[in-house]
Amino acid sequence: MFAGNPEISDCLTGAGEGSRPSRYESQKRRDWNTFSQYLRNHRPPLFLSRCSGANVLEFLRYLDQFGKTKVHNDGCPFFGHPCPPAPCPCPLRQAWGSLDALVGRLRAAFEENGGSPETNPFGVRAVRLYLREVRDFQARARGITYEKKKRKRRPPSAPLGPLSAAGSGGRFGDLMAPAGRREEEVVLVVAEPHGGGMVSLSVFN
Repeated sequence: MFAGNPEISDCLTGAGEGSRPSRYESQKRRDWNTFSQYLRNHRPPLFLSRCSGANVLEFLRYLDQFGKTKVHNDGCPFFGHPCPPAPCPCPLRQAWGSLDALVGRLRAAFEENGGSPETNPFGVRAVRLYLREVRDFQARARGITYEKKKRKRRPPSAPLGPLSAAGSGGRFGDLMAPAGRREEEVVLVVAEPHGGGMVSLSVFN
């Protein structure tokens, strides 16, 4: 939407020559350039050091004109319908998920560019409340539910038990099979009965 600023780009990515920024860093740089350009084009112009939560809210509402998500109004017959059967004149808006991710990236970029976490306008309560209101209204208007993804817990791995061999008297330790070996090689750690130390043996099946 706006031309990028190479100085800000270099500052944001923090990457040296010859390295390629990640997709997240590239998107964060573009978002920061867009917000910086918005401040410069504002009438009167806004300075980053004086930017407040109210300016952030104004910026988020400004972005709605570039949105691609249909959000039905209260009086629309398709309000709350997840799959409208026909078009309607309701406006296109920025989806809540896009705004939420955008605020997160700009919040990080603000601090990477010298801003203080205590004065970060993207982390103020008014912005959080606005995002919550957008989420709740869009959920009702579009007939969808926003749920937090629950992390799946990994099942605990079963511990390896000691190997008992006939005639060994319990002197063999655990089997350790190193990955990437063509032969089925098993390394046995043998303890001498008289405290003579540990000896590693290789056995091929």
